Amino acid sequence: MSSVTFDKVVKRYGTNVVVRELNLDVADKEFLVLVGPSGCGKSTSLRMLAGLEEISDGEIRIGDRVVNNVAPKDRDIAMVFQSYALYPHMTVYDNMAFGLKLRKTPKQIIDQRVREAAKSLGIEHLLDRRPRQLSGGQRQRVAVGRAIVREPAVFLMDEPLSNLDAKLRVEARSFISKLHQRLETTFIYVTHDQVEAMTMGSRIAVLNAGDLQQVDTPFNLYHNPRNKFVAGFIGSPAMNFMNATVKQDNGNLLVDTGVFQVTIPARKADPFRSHVGKKVVFGVRPEDIHDAEFQPPGITPSMVEANVDVVEQMGNEMILYLEQGGANFIARTDPRTRARVGGKLGVVMNIDNVHLFDADTELSLSYEAKMKEMPIGKSK
Repeated sequence: MSSVTFDKVVKRYGTNVVVRELNLDVADKEFLVLVGPSGCGKSTSLRMLAGLEEISDGEIRIGDRVVNNVAPKDRDIAMVFQSYALYPHMTVYDNMAFGLKLRKTPKQIIDQRVREAAKSLGIEHLLDRRPRQLSGGQRQRVAVGRAIVREPAVFLMDEPLSNLDAKLRVEARSFISKLHQRLETTFIYVTHDQVEAMTMGSRIAVLNAGDLQQVDTPFNLYHNPRNKFVAGFIGSPAMNFMNATVKQDNGNLLVDTGVFQVTIPARKADPFRSHVGKKVVFGVRPEDIHDAEFQPPGITPSMVEANVDVVEQMGNEMILYLEQGGANFIARTDPRTRARVGGKLGVVMNIDNVHLFDADTELSLSYEAKMKEMPIGKSK
């Protein structure tokens, strides 16, 4: 078994706590992504698992074995770093074989594993080259190959794609996902890029300032964020937020932002009734704001007229930066929109997909209710 368990794991540097009581279970053969902004504790958590950082409190288990005091080389893990960490004076072959040589693995087995890994990664023609003769994408594959030949119980990857250009990053994401499917081994992957997290992970753990915010499938994180931080971090462009008040009018529940009001559909209103008269944070994703002229069918619309500040032509869509009554928000609209900078545009918000958060705790007011309704993407 190559499951991984963080049990109340804490990391302190003096009085500075960078990881606070991390509780996280990673299933055997799972692809789990740790995501969050810089300084959130994701790389530190990975390094504690690898044995490169000491644990201040708590327990880490790989399978059923507690590894707190186990040397890194004896933890049956392999790690791929952001910098690739290749030995410049060694050939690709020797870089990939180095760890096995240290373990005194027989030469025949080393040669077999290196050549099989190189073939699977498409770098068998590069085995005699040195790192300086390789592109960034090729170096990344060598670093992954060096991990593969060890046949570890757990693969750890710390932002391995950060040094690649945009095109190579897309290719590498697909490559690593296919590699996980082929090897059927536990992968734990660290990134600050939520696009990488959403496209690669079977589950995602979102961290912020050392605290675990939510662990769930990409589907649930997007559609049912547990709090305002997760809602704003997952999705690009980020969710729009506005301060608002919940009001009641003739049995209808309204959200008043001070700029516009939206009526919550009756079928979705129950989780918000306890907040009538209270301050909340209203959230709506840019993709749920549409040019009224190209309103998609099947939504519950609420019209707003806004001033157009910026128009970004993306080809398949338009990103509009809008303003109304001092409130700024972003819309992702149909590319046929006739929005022009300096003009006005009627937009509709899809009220079926809006979010409300408690103004003080920043917790979602509908999280628990939605978890019972999620049709797909259930968390493991």
